[in-house]
Amino acid sequence: MIPSRYADLTREELAELVRELLLIGQLIDRSGMAWCISALGREEMLRIAIVEWASASPIYTRRMQTALGYAPAVPGRGDVPTIFKGLQLDIGAPPQFMDFRYIVHDARHGEFHLDHCGALMDVEPMGEEYVRGMCHDIEDPTFDATAIATHPRAQVRPVHRPPRTPADRTPHCRWTVVIDDAHPEAVAVPELALNERSRAASLELASIDPTDDGAADYAGPLVSDLDLAAFSHSALVRIADEVCLQMALLDRGFTLALESRVASREQLLDIRRKQLVGVAGIAGSRLARALSLPADTRGALRLLALHPMLNPAAYVSVEMDAEALVVRPAPADEDGAWVSLIGPEWFVPLQAAVHALDPHLDVEVRPLGDMVADGWRGEVVRRPEPVPEASEVAVVRFSTGADFAFEPRRSLPITPV
Repeated sequence: MIPSRYADLTREELAELVRELLLIGQLIDRSGMAWCISALGREEMLRIAIVEWASASPIYTRRMQTALGYAPAVPGRGDVPTIFKGLQLDIGAPPQFMDFRYIVHDARHGEFHLDHCGALMDVEPMGEEYVRGMCHDIEDPTFDATAIATHPRAQVRPVHRPPRTPADRTPHCRWTVVIDDAHPEAVAVPELALNERSRAASLELASIDPTDDGAADYAGPLVSDLDLAAFSHSALVRIADEVCLQMALLDRGFTLALESRVASREQLLDIRRKQLVGVAGIAGSRLARALSLPADTRGALRLLALHPMLNPAAYVSVEMDAEALVVRPAPADEDGAWVSLIGPEWFVPLQAAVHALDPHLDVEVRPLGDMVADGWRGEVVRRPEPVPEASEVAVVRFSTGADFAFEPRRSLPITPV
């Protein structure tokens, strides 16, 4: 088993890292959808977003259930608390930024509301049309797609949701979650079957060590705010790797949705590259700040080693030395994942990531012999003049998630009411 690149972080650093990775995953859409609107229009953007999430979340939800020991005893026959646990570890619902509050009535009935919805804060300035697009057109099918990973007859339905009336209404929205044998079984989007055949979907990661200090699973009660610091070092490493796979599966869903809608392979590549640059730069900023990485070449290499576009280690092959990283073909390339877009001919995402640490830092990339067979080497260098932030990164910085600050929370058990 290939060891995780997150394994040498401390338990405290890992808890911080996982929160950051969950939020970074949410910001993938802030990058990608902007370019979909520009190239294809708002209506097509909505369709792409639905397929993107509905073809990814059922896969990664089940993966996390298995990893943390709260998968239903009978596959596909889970309960409402299991659905809620999955949302707490989902890039679609990063803690605090998407501030889900849960109520459990019994195993088959529950509800949640959002005291704060960062995604809503991002789209409200764009007007009611965009609010309805997100809170109605996208959320209706994608909430159910996430829930059916636990039970095919689970339904998530709104009590109220934006556009907000009055304009400052709180909570931002409220939803019920009901599992009923009378409900029709949900029908998956066709792209889900394609994504299930990816290497990311079935990738094997190291098991959690049950003897490690701290919680090795989430098999106990549902809690109000998941205390990541309560998990063991081994569990946090696994969670971090799983969250990176969530991003890979979401990006693959994004690509599957785009392929049938763009005019050419060139347009597909252009949109995917712009999405990746935006995510790479914002992720670089957040990780550098959260982990207090030094603004030098060593810190930049460390940042790249921890960046989700180059993780998990079992998916993306990266070797590090004092001056450079070496990337070789791996399962991620078979999936056409982010790393497959990067090489000697185009490496802007690496530059965007290190520029976030220090705008004087840069990356030079060269092939290792036959590039397809051997991969490439990226060396971090310092330039005398600072490099301005890429426009793709500036687009994502529009989101309130770019500079969102987490706060301490108490974790309390949620019991049926």
